[in-house]
Amino acid sequence: MKPMREISRRDSKKERESVSETSGYAPSTMEKITPKTYEKYIKAISDISIAITSEQYLEDILKLIVMVTAKVTGFEICSLWLIDESVTPKKIRLKATQAIDPEYVKDRSLGRVEGVVGFVATHNQALVIKDVLKEPRFKEKEMAKKLGLVSMLSVPLRVKDGKVIGVLNCFTDKPHEFSAAEINLITAVANQAGVAIMNTELIVKTKVIQEELETRKLVERAKDVLIRRRGMTGEEAYRWIQKRSMDSRKSIRTVADAILLSEEV
Repeated sequence: MKPMREISRRDSKKERESVSETSGYAPSTMEKITPKTYEKYIKAISDISIAITSEQYLEDILKLIVMVTAKVTGFEICSLWLIDESVTPKKIRLKATQAIDPEYVKDRSLGRVEGVVGFVATHNQALVIKDVLKEPRFKEKEMAKKLGLVSMLSVPLRVKDGKVIGVLNCFTDKPHEFSAAEINLITAVANQAGVAIMNTELIVKTKVIQEELETRKLVERAKDVLIRRRGMTGEEAYRWIQKRSMDSRKSIRTVADAILLSEEV
């Protein structure tokens, strides 16, 4: 057997159709898993669903996803990579893992089409690797040797319209044949994780916008106080607030709050 096999090229048509499902489970897959295993995966999806409606920030959500996935699957390590669209050319960055030193995760990135994660993200399909040390595309061989990792399942994080925003990896510490059931279920978890991530990013952006608008309102009110008290123009008042902020090393919002508080007193 080749060390790497693309899921879309399985010999079995029935198995291939099962793997290609992006949500739900094919009847043939359901027959291959025990009720206990099924319940564990449902629990994983449920936990991630709860995260979708929470106000946790993105870093917390990413940690939750890899921890839940590792716990319910029993895989040695799970890691999550996200595509960074803020840089040109785009990169894919390691954002969370439940069993690797945080310092290793820090600033770990690959080119958009580089490595196994780049392949999965670019081709929008799951990939199974029997032995990561024998796979040329796998870039983290030193880490794999250190942790004793062998087999790997890598699936894309899909969101609306099939867009890929990242990749979820699962590793084992001994040779493992990932079944169609495992691939199908991890794919479902990954899709749910993608929704959670997009939702969290939206929450963060919304909060940032709200805070910015509130700060602007406070600064405008503080400017009115200075205009009335000191006879400044609007521009002079803003520059005065800005200078006080820089001199005191406090935020403009804090300075504006202090001005308004003194007005109330």
